[in-house]
Amino acid sequence: MTSALILIDLMPRIIALPLAPHSGEEVLARCRRLAEVFRASGRAVVVVRVERPDTTEQPPGSGFADGLVQPGDVVVVKRTVGAFHGTDLHDQLRALGVDTLVLAGLVTTMGVESTARAASDHGYELEFVADAMSGFAADEHDFTVERIFPRFGEVRDTASYS
Repeated sequence: MTSALILIDLMPRIIALPLAPHSGEEVLARCRRLAEVFRASGRAVVVVRVERPDTTEQPPGSGFADGLVQPGDVVVVKRTVGAFHGTDLHDQLRALGVDTLVLAGLVTTMGVESTARAASDHGYELEFVADAMSGFAADEHDFTVERIFPRFGEVRDTASYS
């Protein structure tokens, strides 16, 4: 199996939101560590961010977190909640021979979950890094991680990718 790390919406304006159970900065730090592990082992890192459609100027903080994107990373700009619709993400992953996606980022019940559902529809195996994502409320995050994600794949934590 060939896996890729998918990092969702690690943008300053989203990282700065009041998130729970983990702060945006905590999630970003864990995602950076995961990316280092994947790059060091020659596995793909995909960084995804959202742009509001039909607008000429994006809100401040709409780029990637400083230093997140590294040479060789796959960059995807989405205009919907999930990372597959209207993007070439599936084509890029298939070209790399990827069959397993490891999902992390912001926000658990939005970009991460929407991307996971579409990935499942595309036939990918899924892993979720529970402590490298966060939600608008801890109970929403916990419910999704404990009840929804196990129906789609394996739920793990950052330490299991060392």
